[in-house]
Amino acid sequence: MKRFLSVLIFIFTLPLVSITGYCGTLMVLGDSLSAGYNMRAEQSWPILLEPKLRQQGHDLTVINASISGDTTGNGLARLPTLLDRHQPDYVIIELGANDGLRGFPPKTIRNNLAMMIEDIQASGAQSLLMQIQVPPNYGKRYSQLFSALYPALSQEYSSPLLPFFLEEVILKQEWMMDDGLHPKAEAQPWIANYMATEIIKVLEINNSGN
Repeated sequence: MKRFLSVLIFIFTLPLVSITGYCGTLMVLGDSLSAGYNMRAEQSWPILLEPKLRQQGHDLTVINASISGDTTGNGLARLPTLLDRHQPDYVIIELGANDGLRGFPPKTIRNNLAMMIEDIQASGAQSLLMQIQVPPNYGKRYSQLFSALYPALSQEYSSPLLPFFLEEVILKQEWMMDDGLHPKAEAQPWIANYMATEIIKVLEINNSGN
């Protein structure tokens, strides 16, 4: 009898996944941190993300539109074509690191990110902005101004803010490439699992407030 009841509970719980889970297309617009730098494309965390999300009951197809070396300006230029081609429901913006490493003005970075968020939201998709941090190559003030851009934009545009996964990965030096900037292929499964959890978390928090 107990086993029969367990089976019934399992059967009646199955539809809840499709009802409550997120579905559609999620696009990752990023740079080398998401493009699979120095590894096979299928090893990158965005490609590994889709099965992780499905394991959690979310029917999301993941498109990795990341290109190594991209700046916020590059991402902004590519975005309209990507939105038209893939028609995503969700877009993660993982950009800004290359701008910061080159010392681009924070105002320029902010404006590019803002226009990307506006384009995404105008298309009917939900934007998710990833926090980015850069080394203090250009001084403490620059790093602080750079870092503050992301939560400010998140609040201004009601765009959920995702944590910077590299802050966790860098704690395990064996996961980092010799350049100290890029995660190895061995780190990608952990990143995918971490990001799957964080993506759903911020979406649920954001949507519960609507």
